[in-house]
Amino acid sequence: QVQLVESGGGLVQAGGSLRLSCAASGRTFSSYAMGWFRQAPGKQRELVAAITSGGSTNYADSVKGRFTISRTNAKNTVYLQMNSLKPEDTAVYYCAANTRGVATTPPYDYWGQGTQVTVSS
Repeated sequence: QVQLVESGGGLVQAGGSLRLSCAASGRTFSSYAMGWFRQAPGKQRELVAAITSGGSTNYADSVKGRFTISRTNAKNTVYLQMNSLKPEDTAVYYCAANTRGVATTPPYDYWGQGTQVTVSS
């Protein structure tokens, strides 16, 4: 069983930045692909960014050039650096782990509890 704990959410003005962190338990973190999802009120959850066990990344078109996903295996942590934030980025952001380490597409196997990001205009 893997536990994921997100942190770093909050309220920021449009154009600002936030960095989300997700700390994972267990000794197999480095073998997992990791993803950041978000869900806004009334909308479906969407994959924002993902990183494979080998470090390959992919992003939703809506965040390309603004968000960066990275990981530090020694700390069992994955990050999401969010720059140039827009009001439409407002959502609950979830960290997730995919035991298929080379795959960034769903399904994901483990989920965090989520952290709220609110971008004011």
